[in-house]
Amino acid sequence: MSWDDVAWIKDRWGGKLVLKGIMDAEDARLAVRSGADALIVSNHGGRQLDGAPSTIRALPAIVDAVGRDIEVWLDGGIRSGQDVIRALALGAKGTLIGRAYVYGLGAMGEAGVAKCLQIIANELDLTMAFCGLRDINSVDASILWRA
Repeated sequence: MSWDDVAWIKDRWGGKLVLKGIMDAEDARLAVRSGADALIVSNHGGRQLDGAPSTIRALPAIVDAVGRDIEVWLDGGIRSGQDVIRALALGAKGTLIGRAYVYGLGAMGEAGVAKCLQIIANELDLTMAFCGLRDINSVDASILWRA
């Protein structure tokens, strides 16, 4: 596939087009030019390429490249509410949670998924409070410690 193919699909689809698997700034810029409505920073769980960078490391450069032109979401490595707030602080508009709720499903079925999501939501709420925040929309990079 090429970026022209993405534009062709977007043209024929007519709906919103979200691209998953973006891991560098240049691909993010090309996604914008191709007409994508949003992109998901994802290394597909790290299963596709041993040694691929983590998505949280790739996120800041991608947000810097396109953050105002397109929504950027993060997939991969989200296991807690602190992971969610970290991604938001680095510029993601949201996160996807896959493995954590699959573990809940395997352990307790539907109730396990609900429990997993409740735990992550509670951790997010507590982390925001520890950072002095009440509104998720006020999360920004100022809450991050930098060496």
